[in-house]
Amino acid sequence: MMPSKALAVVNEVRKAIVGKDAVVCKVLMAILARGHILLEDNPGVGKTTLALAFSKAMGLRYNRVQFTPEVMPADVVGFSVWDRATGDFSYRPGAVLCNLFLADEINRTSAKTQSALLEAMEEGQVTVDNITRPLPQPFTVIATQNPVGSAGTQLLPESQLDRFMMRLSIGYPTLDQEVKILKQTEGARPVDSLRQVSNLEDVLQMQQEVAAVHVADDLYRYVASLCAATRQHPLIRLGASPRAGGALIRASRASAWLAGRDYIIPGDVALLYYSVLEHRITPDPQARLSDRDAHTLLTEAWDSVPQPKVV
Repeated sequence: MMPSKALAVVNEVRKAIVGKDAVVCKVLMAILARGHILLEDNPGVGKTTLALAFSKAMGLRYNRVQFTPEVMPADVVGFSVWDRATGDFSYRPGAVLCNLFLADEINRTSAKTQSALLEAMEEGQVTVDNITRPLPQPFTVIATQNPVGSAGTQLLPESQLDRFMMRLSIGYPTLDQEVKILKQTEGARPVDSLRQVSNLEDVLQMQQEVAAVHVADDLYRYVASLCAATRQHPLIRLGASPRAGGALIRASRASAWLAGRDYIIPGDVALLYYSVLEHRITPDPQARLSDRDAHTLLTEAWDSVPQPKVV
């Protein structure tokens, strides 16, 4: 049984995101596992609404930056200005100093601005003029990018993709779901009516409980073997890093906790395997010639590693 606070958050977000319970739960898993999410999907399917819904339901301070080529690193991390009254420089916080930062269309800005997020995502801090400042906790980045309309975009490098715990896709709704969405959005935005059902203290407490979920040695070895299998696959040029294995473990802890368990099982790993690893591997050009994409190659790596029998 899902813990009550987490269930309340899911139920509240579902009022704005219709028929996408699996995606909603995975986003919650990433937040509780102190991870970041890359939402890659077509325009208009609710990526921004999803981020805003979580911020309202969980009581998180929310900032959004619409990334364009004109956005500078200082807009993200902040900058120092001369204060004549004090005779010294004073710091002006950037948009990233919040609990939930939405980097909208992150691939439409320059590599220089994209890289401004690296320290924040990995270490939970920003450094401006040689002064390091911690970010508020909890802290999560939700970045969006569209897979179509590549004109004027800057692909995220592998080092930055590796910072995202999961890459998710909302997808188009079914016909009945779309009818419900059209009725909901007539005259008002569903997200405006969402209630706050938890606060920062609740989120931090849930994160601590998730971090305490037990992982058996066989499960550690299983995840390490899965990552190694991607590095040994002849048609994968760049396999999953040790950071990827750590992300899979942390996400699996969140999955187990939401299922009401204090230990993970192979099913938790299976649930999140593709969401955590698919954006972290680079297929060899030979794989494209044989019409095998990253998902297919990950399936082959998965099949090559026997599941442990955890009691």
